[in-house]
Amino acid sequence: MDHLPLYRQIERYKREGVDITSSSISDWVSAGCNWIRPAFDCMQTKILNCDYLQVDETPIKVLDRSKKGESHRGYYWVYRDPINKLVLFDYRKGRGREGPQELLKNFKGYLQTDGYGVYDAFDGKEIKLLHCIAHARRYFDQSVENDKVRAEYVLHEIQKLYAIERKAKEDMLTHKERLTIRQEHSVPILNEMHQWLKNNITQVPPQSQIGKALAYSLSRWEKLMVYCTDGRLEIDNNLVENAIRPVAIGRKNYLFAGSHDAAQRAAMIYSMLGTCKMRGAEPFSWLKNFFEVIPDYKANKMEELLP
Repeated sequence: MDHLPLYRQIERYKREGVDITSSSISDWVSAGCNWIRPAFDCMQTKILNCDYLQVDETPIKVLDRSKKGESHRGYYWVYRDPINKLVLFDYRKGRGREGPQELLKNFKGYLQTDGYGVYDAFDGKEIKLLHCIAHARRYFDQSVENDKVRAEYVLHEIQKLYAIERKAKEDMLTHKERLTIRQEHSVPILNEMHQWLKNNITQVPPQSQIGKALAYSLSRWEKLMVYCTDGRLEIDNNLVENAIRPVAIGRKNYLFAGSHDAAQRAAMIYSMLGTCKMRGAEPFSWLKNFFEVIPDYKANKMEELLP
């Protein structure tokens, strides 16, 4: 939670008169994760049994003995269940489709992404892709200096969509009520914007910032509209991006994982403590209780120990 590399923790203990070797503390982390693994596996099963996931990925440097003097660029693939407030970090050595293909082989439901092309392969009978309005908006944010009038028009329309979402949240609408308000107010705005995008794309240079912004949204329009078909769905992928943010802070402190196994152990810890944070569980208290009871706990009751 505080992103302290092990060597900094060792130095802190030394100041307090406790001398712990690097190998000991590394072994403790490894042993602790061996106890956590059954709970991690249980939560993975639970998350993949839901029918709506948000997904994003973020890089992590990993020391690799096969690459002398170089680090490997691995990835955490992060899956968030927005309904049940669970998050799963899955470490993979690359950013190709193999990781999500293996993890999502039995998943059925909505999969919300930022539009990264790897996910297109999953769109089909069992999985319905939806995209993120916030990512489309970023392209127009970047286009303001290139074409102020067109970019600000779209940004203003997107503001209207977010105002509808804020009101639904403030009024604590049910999923059914949120669907109704979207159908009544959001869909007309989106339909009008779609027509405007089609009218304007032929009037701007394709390689300009505004041209790329228009092309990005038009090529993904059907998937950008999907959130208006189900009140459970979110307008954007910001919730999963928030779950990833701690990794960015951590990278600045510990710089890299010591091995691929260490990166996977970190993924387990991020999953469990990230879920603690989302569900309002105090992480130290949860870990303390977990380690006290896990040795004698029945495997078929593992779900009871999740945060």
